[in-house]
Amino acid sequence: MSDRKRLSMFEAFGIEVEYMLVDRETLDVRPVADRVMETSAGHPTGDIEFGAATFSNELALHVIELKGTDPTSDLASLATAMNGALSAIGPALATHGVMMLPGGMHPWMNPGVETRLWPHEYHEIYEAYHRVFDCHSHGWANVQSVHLNLPFSDDEEFARLHAAVRLVLPILPALTASSPIVDSRAAPWADMRMQFVRDHCRTVPFLTGDMIPEPIYDEATYRTMIFDGLEKAIAPFDDSGVFDPNFLNARGAIARFDRGSVEIRVMDVQEYPAADIAVCSLTIELLKAIVSERWTGLADQKATSTQTLSRWLDRISKDAERCTIDDRDYLRHFGIDADSITAGDLWKHLVSTLGVNDPLLDPILRRGSLATRITAAVGNDWRRDHLREIYRRLGDCLAGGHAFEP
Repeated sequence: MSDRKRLSMFEAFGIEVEYMLVDRETLDVRPVADRVMETSAGHPTGDIEFGAATFSNELALHVIELKGTDPTSDLASLATAMNGALSAIGPALATHGVMMLPGGMHPWMNPGVETRLWPHEYHEIYEAYHRVFDCHSHGWANVQSVHLNLPFSDDEEFARLHAAVRLVLPILPALTASSPIVDSRAAPWADMRMQFVRDHCRTVPFLTGDMIPEPIYDEATYRTMIFDGLEKAIAPFDDSGVFDPNFLNARGAIARFDRGSVEIRVMDVQEYPAADIAVCSLTIELLKAIVSERWTGLADQKATSTQTLSRWLDRISKDAERCTIDDRDYLRHFGIDADSITAGDLWKHLVSTLGVNDPLLDPILRRGSLATRITAAVGNDWRRDHLREIYRRLGDCLAGGHAFEP
């Protein structure tokens, strides 16, 4: 999404998915993204385009990003293109003895010891982040997410889209939590990635704010309150002037006025791209309903406080689909007229109400989030060999394009 063609709301979408590179035998992280990409492309590069899907580098050398090459309205075709790209890069992965591993966090990575930052193009930016925030930490080096980019053409569309996105962010981890293990132990949150992300900018906390973006509904105010605030907050640490407010913003959804999009960033990676895209498609349908004021008006949507939404984001990130939402004012934005409902039942209600009929969502709706399914598979056996077996199965899901069952 760029200024070359400013898209209208819901006209097309951008999706980015991050994966870990791990040793094929041990499943330990392997910092070889640059070598894999060079082998696949035939020359050093930070991007490899396979038609409608592209691989790109990330901050850490053990992470690689798969994304749509251009915004698209055909998300089913994007899923196919991503599967094709995974197959195409397979020989390069094999050459270096690695495989891709899905999931929001690696279950036993020691980021203080194992992290290596991308040393090539733009390395000075990554190094600047490391000097300020210590990127050799879980919150920077062990957090794999899905980003959904949604376009807007002007302030009116931005206001309606931003209001809807703020409401939807807290309930997304009920579908997408996939990081229930950290340091080889059960994590206190089903979506442990979200807890680390909340804390990863603690040196300059304004960068994350309350994770839920502030109730701002026009570009001028956003630039004054957020972008100017980011520049002021980072100034004491930015002697070289390398930080860009567009990239400093670490909230759960960020506005990119340079390319006319709102980017959602609270979703853990699922076990294969089609599952991520199914969740994104469902999210888009829900946003369309809220933007159309199906259940509540725009004024009511705008009035929902950041603190309320941030609290629910935390609670649902902790318990995923099992979290009980007992806030009638919040629930009415989704057409729920009840004192309480679990987050999982809320999503089942929304799938039915919105008329979404995607069998790829069935494992989540039937068996729970990927975090729940991973935890069930582990049981009470926390031996490294057993965890390796579970996560090898997860890697097989990515390679084979199928759901994880405990």
